[in-house]
Amino acid sequence: MLKGLVIGVLGVLGLSALAVVGLTLRDRQEVLRLRAALLAARAPEPERYDPAMVQDLPEIAQRYFARAIRPGTPLSRVVTLRMEGTFLLNGQPLPMTARQILTPGGFIWEAAMGSGIMRIAGSDGLDDRQDEALGEGRSWTRFGIWGVIPVARAGGSDDHRRSARTRALLESVWTPAAFLPRFGAQWEQTGPDSARVSLAAFGDVPAMEITLNADGTLETITALRWSNANPQREYRLQPFGGRVLETRDFNGFGIPSRVEMGNLWGTPDYDGFFRATLIRAEHE
Repeated sequence: MLKGLVIGVLGVLGLSALAVVGLTLRDRQEVLRLRAALLAARAPEPERYDPAMVQDLPEIAQRYFARAIRPGTPLSRVVTLRMEGTFLLNGQPLPMTARQILTPGGFIWEAAMGSGIMRIAGSDGLDDRQDEALGEGRSWTRFGIWGVIPVARAGGSDDHRRSARTRALLESVWTPAAFLPRFGAQWEQTGPDSARVSLAAFGDVPAMEITLNADGTLETITALRWSNANPQREYRLQPFGGRVLETRDFNGFGIPSRVEMGNLWGTPDYDGFFRATLIRAEHE
């Protein structure tokens, strides 16, 4: 009887291991498919930036573009990023490295956090393209120890996708061409150094709020995000955002190169869990 029990337990463990491996392979295939689809959105010959494109916008928008896009720069809205920094997990800072592809149709963020036997790896994805096969698109969060043993899996819901779309809106600061009116952006100046910006691609989520300094450099980026990052674990609109700590020029674009972002921005419960420095940005 004992022998049979041992064999049974080993069989269950074996089947569980096979299931985990199968799940990991399916996840990887979906990452590769989305990565290829996002890169395929690159325009072969994008038009080049002319300051006349923004001459009718509010002063703060003109100030932003004077810093964000050099005249003559090809207006690519696809960017590939490499970053490093720290990620706060349950209050514990973990070293982080990541790469990301960001486009008007979504993003794929592949990251590794921590080290040793507790190294956590995986991806966040948003496929926001609209077609008959995808319907309303999809999003996910999938991380595991060494990318295999699941520790966080979410997605496949309207709540998750709505939250991911606000993230994509905020991260569009890494593709400044997305904020041009010719691509569906709308600007409203709300103060001497502040503005509200909405993008047609994310019309069903609240607009982002930005502040600039005197030379047009971004200082803060915020939006109301549909999120369950609260003690009740209930989805609701709550402030998300943070500070731009450094800006650098990449390929004719002046973009945030060091940021701190987190949940509940502007409240005593702000967590600032994401702290990243760009080490490469390729606008294609």
